[in-house]
Amino acid sequence: MTARAEGLSAYIAVTAAYWAFMLTDGALRMLVLLHFHTLGFSPVQLAYLFVLYEIAGMVTNLAAGWIAARFGLTSTLYAGLGLQVVALLVLAQLDPAWAVGASVAFVMIVQGASGVAKDLAKMSSKSAVKILAPAEDGGLFRWVALLTGSKNAVKGLGFLLGAALLATVGFVWAVLAMAAVLAAILVAVLIAMPSGLPRGRKEAKFAQVFSTSANVNWLSAARVVLFGARDVWFVVGIPIYFYAVLSDGTEAGNRAAFFLIGTFMALWIILYGAVQAAAPRLLGAATRPEGALVAAARGWAWALTAIPAALTVAALASSGPQPWLTAVLVAGLLVFGVVFAINSSLHSYLILAFTRAERVTMDVGFYYMANAGGRLVGTVLSGLTYQLGGLALMLGTATVMVALSALASGRLSAEHPEVTPAPSG
Repeated sequence: MTARAEGLSAYIAVTAAYWAFMLTDGALRMLVLLHFHTLGFSPVQLAYLFVLYEIAGMVTNLAAGWIAARFGLTSTLYAGLGLQVVALLVLAQLDPAWAVGASVAFVMIVQGASGVAKDLAKMSSKSAVKILAPAEDGGLFRWVALLTGSKNAVKGLGFLLGAALLATVGFVWAVLAMAAVLAAILVAVLIAMPSGLPRGRKEAKFAQVFSTSANVNWLSAARVVLFGARDVWFVVGIPIYFYAVLSDGTEAGNRAAFFLIGTFMALWIILYGAVQAAAPRLLGAATRPEGALVAAARGWAWALTAIPAALTVAALASSGPQPWLTAVLVAGLLVFGVVFAINSSLHSYLILAFTRAERVTMDVGFYYMANAGGRLVGTVLSGLTYQLGGLALMLGTATVMVALSALASGRLSAEHPEVTPAPSG
């Protein structure tokens, strides 16, 4: 087998394992959110459950780039899958009789371990794209868009799976089932992983994870506020609003609400993933110069700003939850998902275009540390803004954050020496 074929086989194996991981990651998020909401947790307390998950993601991404550079990409994948299995098994030990404070602390710690696991696994798959993707005819953009888009579609199915499992088999059995499936996948990967990915460089230094590239740093700053703008409504506020609208408080009403909320969140993520995968074709990336794609990142961010701004106006015009407002939110957030996906896909391509092959794991780690930082800010603000000011404050905060992302994207330069050559037309 040639080195190229071995590398492609390794990339396929890493990607398949990453898909399985993201299915459980999406299901776990929906399980935790809906289960603890029914136990009476406030929006701010629900946000706390995910805070350590995002903090752990920041720290892990910073370290994972160095770990992968020093010990190889497969090491981060194995560690991520194994840690997620452990986190799921521990979460199943949660006792409903515990006090609220003890429950919050326990779930925060377990979610923190899950956040470490997710970003260890993500590092392997995202970095493999830079190493293995063909350089000609926009191949890098196509490969990264396909990986990211398919991953998000799988995570969307995970949201639906989590809601369905909660409504049918309950919290504990759902968590144990996911742990069993992921453990089987880990064993299969350990046995069957082909060679083909870099094994690491012992001379890699931790200090090298901090990028000196202005483009990498500005793109990371744009990523912080872009994903903060999404999670400020996605994590707590909108699911809790929909629950208030859809459930009558009975067990049957809760079950119906779980399915409907899970279905919407799943469809949103699946739509987002599908548009991400199609972004290179939608943008004509194979025939556009690098500078045009850099400019597109700025333009699409400004286009995205208009959507939460319009939804903020709608929320202010409503005296409370009403059918017309719910319909506007569903339609508006789906449109937000389409435009957000193009923004996210451009970012995911540009970080790989801006880095060099020998620095890819460290620059990707730094960039996804920024991504986790944005999710952390968005998670905290999601519970806080919804509790303090309802939909209007939450959506207005998202508007400001997207505008900041557009301003940061405006500082990117196609003339930077670390930008790869433009795709051939």
